[in-house]
Amino acid sequence: MIDSILLHRVQFAFTVSYHYLFPQLTMGLALLIFILKSIGLRGNPWADVAARFWLKIFGLTFLMGVVTGIPLEFQFGTNWSQLVKKTGSILGQTLAMEGIFAFFLESTFLYLLIFGEKKLGRTAHWIVSFLLLLGTWLSGYFIICTNAFLQHPVGYRIDEQGVYHLTSIWALLSNPWALKQYLHTMTGSVITGSFTMSAIAAYHLLKGEHLEITRRYLAVAVIVGFLASVIVVVPTGDWEAKQVQKHQPIKFSAMEGHFHTEDGAGLVLIGQPNMEELKIDNPIIIPKALSFLTHDSWDAEVKGLTEYDRELWPDNVELLYFSYHIMAGLGTLFIALMGLSILFLWKQKLHTSRTLLWFLMLSLPFPFIANTAGWFTAEIGRQPWLIYGLMKTADGASPNISQGNVMFTLLGFMGLYLFLSVLYFFLATRIINQGPEAVEMNKPDLTAEAGA
Repeated sequence: MIDSILLHRVQFAFTVSYHYLFPQLTMGLALLIFILKSIGLRGNPWADVAARFWLKIFGLTFLMGVVTGIPLEFQFGTNWSQLVKKTGSILGQTLAMEGIFAFFLESTFLYLLIFGEKKLGRTAHWIVSFLLLLGTWLSGYFIICTNAFLQHPVGYRIDEQGVYHLTSIWALLSNPWALKQYLHTMTGSVITGSFTMSAIAAYHLLKGEHLEITRRYLAVAVIVGFLASVIVVVPTGDWEAKQVQKHQPIKFSAMEGHFHTEDGAGLVLIGQPNMEELKIDNPIIIPKALSFLTHDSWDAEVKGLTEYDRELWPDNVELLYFSYHIMAGLGTLFIALMGLSILFLWKQKLHTSRTLLWFLMLSLPFPFIANTAGWFTAEIGRQPWLIYGLMKTADGASPNISQGNVMFTLLGFMGLYLFLSVLYFFLATRIINQGPEAVEMNKPDLTAEAGA
């Protein structure tokens, strides 16, 4: 029989993973649309046309994010009632703020962007694109603050009944864990937006459609994508890893596959965790690199997983290890692919290199996989804690929800989300196949890939 706590976790993991497919794209596209509108404000009509095209995809994706995000709010009460009972006065603050920014600011600015271009004028429309970016990214920050409290609780006190009370809203919103996690997460969303834009542009170029506009916004996408791919590793990925090593050393050892304390610890690139013998099978290791990356010293000591009480280990070290390495491995490939694209862009051959365009088009799903693997790393690694060091996962679950009820609703969500996936795919492909509308170029010289 499947443990009910495990079912609660599986259901929430499924619904939140599916939901996050959409916000990570809209948060990334919000920045790219703002960049396109900024280029358009300088007198480049193709950029306004490209922004109008991507606003359609943004709007559809935003709608899917809203529809799939609402059940998550209710699942806090249905699946994790004890957590809500004890921490509702804290988590409710940031979740309410996220709702206000998501449902009011983003919705309003998105409406104005889609339907108000002619009435607002070019400058006002550009300002609205910035406000959409601001609202979208603020919405993401409040969600990160919610998660950061679970990872690294600050600004609270616990009364005699075990109820958590907020002592400082500023401490909650300026949680040092949240600041670093936010930068890393948002950079990952920019990668998703850039790769999606590059993939669709490559699709149109391979078909020989919408060539002049597409080749120009492809240049924007690969430049932004390359910068984001570098930043997600250094400095934000480095900051995130060092913060995990400092505050959650058990998670750090497990995700790195580091079982035994060692001076001058090596960094495992490839290998399979062997939980029976507590070692990595078939490893490829960079000597002393883990010590240097975490302590800025080639010979520093890095504690192994065996130093800690096994009851405090993540309950699925293998999945944690592979999730982390999938994220890190794909991040390296992102830099390589976007770096190669930058080189071809500089040589003005990007839009004609069919091999590279195929790679860009086929890369579409991988940022979604990498971001999902990153969240798996964060959440699986926090186990067995729901609030790290304070509340065990089993203590925060709903005790009166039967296994059958959880399984029934889990299957229901799977069926519903399958239907939504088909609907989204149908509508998105219609928009993509229509492509950006024709536009009269002001300048006959079309060799400048970036259009600047």
